[in-house]
Amino acid sequence: MLRPNEVKRRIAAGEEVHGLFSVLPDPAVVEMIGAAGYDFVILDTEHTLVDPRLLEHLIRAAETTGLTPFVRVPEGDPGAVLRALDAGAMGIVLPHVRSRADVDALIHAARYAPEGMRSLNGGRGLGYGRLDPREYIARANAEIMLIPLIEDAAGVESIDAILAGGGIDLVLPGPGDLSQSYGVPWEVRHPSVRDAVLELRAACARHSVPFCAMATTPERRADWRSDGVTAFVLGEDRDLTARALRGHRERQSGA
Repeated sequence: MLRPNEVKRRIAAGEEVHGLFSVLPDPAVVEMIGAAGYDFVILDTEHTLVDPRLLEHLIRAAETTGLTPFVRVPEGDPGAVLRALDAGAMGIVLPHVRSRADVDALIHAARYAPEGMRSLNGGRGLGYGRLDPREYIARANAEIMLIPLIEDAAGVESIDAILAGGGIDLVLPGPGDLSQSYGVPWEVRHPSVRDAVLELRAACARHSVPFCAMATTPERRADWRSDGVTAFVLGEDRDLTARALRGHRERQSGA
C-alpha cells in the first residue's frame, strides 16, 4: 500500500538523505542496502535486465527495511513508468532529460489527472482495496517523486527551461554520460563536466528545486554540503561489492 515518502519529507525539512544506485537485481541486496542505513535506493531498469515481477520483489525488499525505492526507467518508455509505479516505486528517475518536453511527458505518464494521465489500476498501491481509489490518486500525486537525470550537454543548456515548468521534485546529474557528451568519456572530473554539474546545481538554486549530488567521498560531500545540498548518491552496489571483494582477497593474501 502507498506509504508516506519519507525522503521527500526529509528533503523538504532540510535534512540529509543518502542513497545508492542498485544494479544487482536481487531482493537480498536491496534489503542489505536498507539494513545498512541508507535512505533511498535507485533500482536500475535502464541498463539492468529486470522483469516486472522481479522489480516488484525488489521494491518489496526495500519496503521491509524502510528504504524508499526509486526506479530508473529507460528513456521514452511511458509503459515502464506505469509498471514501476504500479509495482510500488516512490519515485521515477528519468535518464537523458534534454528538454522540457521530456519532463512534460514524464508528468503525463506518472501523475494522475488533473496533473497527468497515468492509467488507473488497482493492486498493491491501493492495498488491494484498503484505500479508496480517489484518495489514492491524491496521495500518489503528492508522494511520488519525479527526478530528471541530466546527463547530456543539451540538458545542461536547457536546464532553466526544464525547471521553469515545475513538477520536478529532485534533479540528479549523470557525470558519466555527461563526460561522453562533452567529448571526454569517463573523465568525470574534467573541467567541462565539473562546470556542467555546477551549472545544474546553480539552476536548481535559482528555481528552488532540490539537487542530489553524486558524492562518493567525505570530501566531496563536505563541499556540496557547504553549498546547501542535502541529498547524496554515495555510489553503486556493484562497484561497492567488487571493491569489497578485491579488498578482502588482498587482505587475506597479505596475511
